[in-house]
Amino acid sequence: MNIANKLTMLRVAMIPVFVAVLYIGFTGSSYVAAAIFILASLTDYADGYIARRRGLVTDFGKFMDPLADKVLVFAAMLWFVERGAVPSWAALIVIARELAVTALRLVAARAGRVIAAAKSGKVKTALTMLCLTAMLVLRDPPGWVYGVGVAIITAATVISGAEQFYKNKDVMNTNDNK
Repeated sequence: MNIANKLTMLRVAMIPVFVAVLYIGFTGSSYVAAAIFILASLTDYADGYIARRRGLVTDFGKFMDPLADKVLVFAAMLWFVERGAVPSWAALIVIARELAVTALRLVAARAGRVIAAAKSGKVKTALTMLCLTAMLVLRDPPGWVYGVGVAIITAATVISGAEQFYKNKDVMNTNDNK
């Protein structure tokens, strides 16, 4: 297993630790959880950079890297929903977008086509991770802070999802009777 894939697996391993720290709720746990979230987010950047720079892009990495990102974000979003800080409809938009784009990629793959991550998707991931980090670090911030974070996350999610479907609308129009 190459270094990029090891970083992805490290991110996967950090997710249950992140969730456990959130739910245990000891003094300073929000800061510890934020630190884990930040480290996990940085491994996302690092593994992609290393894989592209060193020519270490693998099928495992193409599958596992975005899955690790999704699970990390879903874990944080759902914790905020449970806490009442993020409305469930916002989490549903994020989850639905991720599942829809994944389905689009699977349909395209079946037709022998690869849909790469769009720049808006990378911006969405960065903004989402930044907003979630701010929401984790700012212990009991005013409600508007969560509102702004949710607005940014939701807008970036909708825009990037719409772009993927618009740019790849031909994939949905294929007549595949297999």
